[in-house]
Amino acid sequence: MPMIQVWMRSGKNKAYRAAVSASIHQAMMSVLNLPEDDYFQVTHELEKEENYIFDPNYFGMPRSPDFLMIRLSFNARPAAVKQRLFETIADNLVKSPGLRREDIGMSIVETNFENWWAHGRRVDKETGTDARMGKA
Repeated sequence: MPMIQVWMRSGKNKAYRAAVSASIHQAMMSVLNLPEDDYFQVTHELEKEENYIFDPNYFGMPRSPDFLMIRLSFNARPAAVKQRLFETIADNLVKSPGLRREDIGMSIVETNFENWWAHGRRVDKETGTDARMGKA
């Protein structure tokens, strides 16, 4: 049951926000083998510089006002899986809605299996993950 949060500047239309959401979720299903209905995202739209503050040239690379920050919260995964997830999300966002890789930032917050709860969730006692998930 990953929880995804996306921060962006306000003003993007519904189709753009939907494309961001779908691109992230497709990567999560592909890389982490999530079921299609394991989908929890919150988009935070922030007003210009007052509430969305970042250096437009950090790491020496120009970032545009379209810069997205994505926080992925889920159970621990191997480093190689997390790197593949980062790359797949970035690839998807470049395709749709057409972001530049320079305008994508991501971080992962890993949590213990016991820190998640949802009524009706079927947990595999061996792995602690949703019983419907494949091994990632």
